[in-house]
Formats: sequence, C-alpha cells, structure tokens
Amino acid sequence: MSRFGGPATAARMLTAHEYVKGRIRDGILDGTLAPGSRLLQSNLADSLGVSTTPVREALRDLSVEGLVQMDAHRGAIVRDLDIREVEEIYELRMLLEPVMIRRTGARVDPAMLDEAEELLEQMRDEEDQHVWVELNRRFHEVLSSGDDTSRLADILQSLRNSSALWVGLSLGAQRIQESYVEHRQLLTAYREGDIEAIVEETVEHLRRTLVLIQQLAEERRLARE
Repeated sequence: MSRFGGPATAARMLTAHEYVKGRIRDGILDGTLAPGSRLLQSNLADSLGVSTTPVREALRDLSVEGLVQMDAHRGAIVRDLDIREVEEIYELRMLLEPVMIRRTGARVDPAMLDEAEELLEQMRDEEDQHVWVELNRRFHEVLSSGDDTSRLADILQSLRNSSALWVGLSLGAQRIQESYVEHRQLLTAYREGDIEAIVEETVEHLRRTLVLIQQLAEERRLARE
C-alpha cells in the first residue's frame, strides 16, 4: 500500500467512489496490489484519505469487473487467475477484438493516433514493468476508444483488465522490446487505415502474449513441485 496516497487536486473532481475505484484498479493492474493479497477496507480508506463507504462500493464494483474476489472468510482479495482462465480470456479476446476493430477501426482519428504514439514512445523507454503495463493498457484503450459505450466495449475492457494481471508477470527485457515492435506495427496499420492488417496484428500480438503467459505458468507450476 506504500504507493497509495491522498487524492490529488485533479482527482478531487471525481466522486469519492470513482476516485477510490480508479486507484484500487490501478494498484491491481500495475502490480502494487499483488494477486492474492487482502484488501482491508480500513487500510485502503486510511491510505486514500476517504471513509470506508466508497471503498466498500469500489470493491463491489471491482469484483464485478473480475479484478477482486469476495471471499467469505478472508474478505476482499486481489484475484489470482489460473492459467485455464487466462487461456479462456485470450481466446475470447482473439474472437471479440476483431469484431470491435471492424466496427470502430475507421473511427480512430489522428488525435487518437498521436496519443497512442506518445504512449508507445514512453513504453519504449520505460524500465519499470508496473508502469509499462499501465502504459500498455492505456495504449490499447486509446485505439479502442471509438466505441466506449457499447456492451462489447464493456466486455472487452473487463477482459483486458483481467489479462493485465498476467501481462506484467510475463515481461522481461526481450519481451518488452518484442512487444514494442508489435505495437509499432499495429499503430502503422492504424495510420494506414488497413482494417484487416489491424485485425491480423492484434490477433498475432495476443497469441504471442498468451504463449509467454503459458510458459510462465508452467515455470511457476514446476517451481512449486
């Protein structure tokens, strides 16, 4: 919890509920709140400078998103996905991301592409894996923001958030460089307006990431034996 702090001035413009949910979500996705760790309402409230009510509401919402698990004995804990669930998440993403791209790819305007470019350049130079995972999430959010109100958008956002828990664990220096190249190719396809190339690059990127996650899961399994 050490990286948590009281709300910044800009954050005060949000409701307490929105602010707390965003901070806890960010902490989970960047690895500050590790899979399996308990989320004590009183500790979170103290760290974020709020009452326990918005914390309780935020944890409830994050449980719906699949990031938090409500355990009858331990309370709220950061969800630790098993490899079978991760594989299902990526299979669903490989099916649904092309649907979203064909629906909204043409709506991605130059301003969105420039924002994605800035994030990509930050990813190239970023050495902190937690920060890199957050930049990666924002990169893909920008490119899919042509439709952020549909049911499909909500489903994909939930799937992306859940898979982010494993993306950080699978990173290494070589993978970060490989991923940068893949993201660059994807952004180039967007700039060229080639929808089918965008689909192909996206699916291949997801497939490569899943292979690395599967390798990591196997290494962790062997280490426990």
